[in-house]
Amino acid sequence: MSEPTLRVLYGSQTGTAQDTAQRIARQGRRRQLQVQVLPLDSYNVANLISESLVIIVCSTTGQGDPPDNMKNFWRFIFKKSLPVGSLSRLDCAVLGLGDSSYPKFNFVAKKLHKRLMQLGASTLLPVGLADDQHDLGADAVIDPWLTSLWANLFALYPSLAEVIPLREDEALPPTYTFHFLDDVKDEREDRLRIPTEQTAPSQLHPFPSRLLSNRRVTDTSHFQDVRHIEFDITGSNIEFAAGDVVMMFPRNAPEDVQQFCQLLRIDPEARFTLRATDNTAVPARLPQPCTVRHLMERYLDIAAVPRRSFFELLSTFATDELEHEKLVEFSSAAGQEELHIYCNRPRRTALEVLADFPHTTAELKVDYLLDLFPEIQPRSFSIASSLQAHPNRLQILVAVVRYKTKMHKQREGLCSTWLASLNPEQGDVSVPLWVKKGSLRFPKEKDTPVIMVGPGTGVAPFRSALQERIAEGKNANVLFFGCRSESKDFYFGSEWEEMMKAGHLSLFTAFSRDQEEKVYVQQRVRENAELLWDLIANKGACFYIAGNAKQMPASVCDALKEVFQQEGGVSAEEAEQMLTAMERTGRLQSETWS
Repeated sequence: MSEPTLRVLYGSQTGTAQDTAQRIARQGRRRQLQVQVLPLDSYNVANLISESLVIIVCSTTGQGDPPDNMKNFWRFIFKKSLPVGSLSRLDCAVLGLGDSSYPKFNFVAKKLHKRLMQLGASTLLPVGLADDQHDLGADAVIDPWLTSLWANLFALYPSLAEVIPLREDEALPPTYTFHFLDDVKDEREDRLRIPTEQTAPSQLHPFPSRLLSNRRVTDTSHFQDVRHIEFDITGSNIEFAAGDVVMMFPRNAPEDVQQFCQLLRIDPEARFTLRATDNTAVPARLPQPCTVRHLMERYLDIAAVPRRSFFELLSTFATDELEHEKLVEFSSAAGQEELHIYCNRPRRTALEVLADFPHTTAELKVDYLLDLFPEIQPRSFSIASSLQAHPNRLQILVAVVRYKTKMHKQREGLCSTWLASLNPEQGDVSVPLWVKKGSLRFPKEKDTPVIMVGPGTGVAPFRSALQERIAEGKNANVLFFGCRSESKDFYFGSEWEEMMKAGHLSLFTAFSRDQEEKVYVQQRVRENAELLWDLIANKGACFYIAGNAKQMPASVCDALKEVFQQEGGVSAEEAEQMLTAMERTGRLQSETWS
């Protein structure tokens, strides 16, 4: 049996599955295998018929959905027209990355594994179901799964087992090499390519929207800074409906970029072109040529908490004995608890780690930067406005993430802090963005009532829905809104009042800290059992939940089941079945984030 090319394909929403796929590829290369790593949608899926060895790493997003960069692959692989034995030449393995606190835990990996077997593929080992909720995180499953993978692969290809692998402390060649230019800087690289009239803005061609306003909507005495931000999208061809989301790439803080350049002794204004060392494409999001500043500010995720793979690669540059020892420990399976204490718990950034390992950082070669740091991932926000109410405008509601850990400097959310720092009064500020379909869908029928539960910033998509529905003459709207205090964080309070006065909205509020007893939205749901039962059982209402994924969504669902039992006289089991049926038919939808 000749030695195969190993294809490692991934579906990744936040970069974790991509990181794991690259880790598998590195292990393959250390074993002298020919390896190619690709996002699933960049792979020509028709080639799967002639492949002999493929490993797929995929995460599950939202309510059991595939990540954006594997949606085309997903549609193709589930085509009914595919012949049953079409993948009979293929040996494959599927590794899923998920979170067991969500109901559809690793749904995508399980379904894909089953489908590949249906099409005749042989699986090298059972589907791996990594779980973020495990004490040691996803690695608790990934490490033993990989050990089995290589053992089974060597059993299948005995010639591979005879190859002497590269040592762990030996750096593999970089994916790209930097070629620095000494000519005068060309300003063109910083200009965004504005999409042509025909195409809607996308991840590769975002629309440079003008920032119109950036207003704090929480009282100055409130612990949280929440912003209502408005963008001008005139001439963008952007269209959106209630429930859709806007996407954008955040930027690293100027002081972080400066510190990074100092640590690496690199000139931020230096210009370079990238060349791939194998058949990898140069990242399409980077202009060619590019400045170091552009790379640091807009592409490399230097402010994120680094993953284990970061320490793995960093250790190969360490010449200082103590630093090397520590980095090797952090890279090992046995050192994951230590790594968690050092890195994850205090939310230490990659930049802070480099500062902690100065001797190693001094040895770092610039060619490895794109292997060491992941790409900044786009962030998504529920759109909080409707085009009917605000033509050519797009609005969002953003809670600025700031918190303390044992680190001296407070921790900050990359995107929310960047957005909060933008001031439209200091000249033209442009934010490149694009829009994608959200997971919430609102009924088209005029008479179908909607019940929306959106505490805190979870209310954003419901403001969009209410503006849109009222413009369309759909007035059967119920909103449950919760926050801490009516005077401090009651978002859009005056707008809800106007809608109520006009007879377009029934509003129920839960201000948790305005009285002795804490009151939450789920209590208001219980208190209005009769109304809700009438709307759901007799008028076919749709029920929506949006907001923080911690306890709220489950508590609201429990309250709803109690409503069914109390008003409908059904058993607990029947109430559960009713809820499941509503979910299946799209009458119960949720959009939650952690």
